[in-house]
Amino acid sequence: MAIVTVSRLYGSGGSEVAARVAHSLGWSLLDNTVVDAVASRLGVTRDEVAAREERTPSLVERLVETMALGSQDWAAGIGQGKRPPTDEQLIEVTRHIVEEAIARGPLVIVGRGAQSMLAERSDALHVFCHAPRSALISRAMTRDRLSEAEAAKLVDDTNARREHWVRRHWNRDWRDPSCYDLSVNTETLGIAGAAEIVSSAARLRFALT
Repeated sequence: MAIVTVSRLYGSGGSEVAARVAHSLGWSLLDNTVVDAVASRLGVTRDEVAAREERTPSLVERLVETMALGSQDWAAGIGQGKRPPTDEQLIEVTRHIVEEAIARGPLVIVGRGAQSMLAERSDALHVFCHAPRSALISRAMTRDRLSEAEAAKLVDDTNARREHWVRRHWNRDWRDPSCYDLSVNTETLGIAGAAEIVSSAARLRFALT
């Protein structure tokens, strides 16, 4: 199979790059729709899944998750109503959805820890989209209609959470260049230019005509 994973700093336009690459190669794209699929399988809302992925769990939550591994009955009694999904549940369901998508054919995957999740596969090309912080903030200001201060906080907080998520669950440095086959600067290259380079790299890597 042929897979391209696209990890990206918030504000780099990595999702746009991935969409262009998928279109150029004629491959399927697995982007934010995976959140809907995970939510559906876990029987929770999309916002619950997104919120879980985008924040650091509290000490109490981490203790509950740890104890739940040894006693599902005990965990079921915590709080009122249905417990929110644990990180482990999110990752396991996400893994199944990713593997099902891969089985259907060549795929471009955006985020979701896919680079770490699929690090041992020999049929994946791992890409990291980045840009200087000033460019990340500028893009966030335009796209999200925020002030400079608001955009700076959003960029810094989101990227810190993404970095923590990967380090916590895979013990990998999300920004380490050695984790990737290709890193592209979307400020220097532009979205179209970055996508063209990634597409060319994929054609070379997978011997596509």
